[in-house]
Amino acid sequence: MSVAAERIERLEELARSATEAGDEDRAKYYVRLARRIAERNRLSLPRSFTRFTCDRCDAYLRPGDNARVRLRDGHVVVTCACGEHDRYPYED
Repeated sequence: MSVAAERIERLEELARSATEAGDEDRAKYYVRLARRIAERNRLSLPRSFTRFTCDRCDAYLRPGDNARVRLRDGHVVVTCACGEHDRYPYED
C-alpha cells in the first residue's frame, strides 16, 4: 500500500471521529484533503469513503445524523443535509 493510500485511509478515520465528536468543519477539511491527495497521486478513493461523503458539501455522512438513507426498488438513496442525493444499486 502506498503512502498516499495510507494517508487517505487515516484521513477517513479522522473525518469519522470528527463527525462523531460534532466538529463538522474539521471533518470537511479532512475529506477535502483526502480528495486532493487522491487526485495528486492518481488514486481512486475507497468505496467506503465515497459512500460516506457528500460530493457537493464535502460532509462526512452519518446516517440518522446528517444523512437520510432510504431503500427503493433495487437501489439505496442517501440524502445529505445539504439536499444532495446519491443512489447506489443493491441486490435482494
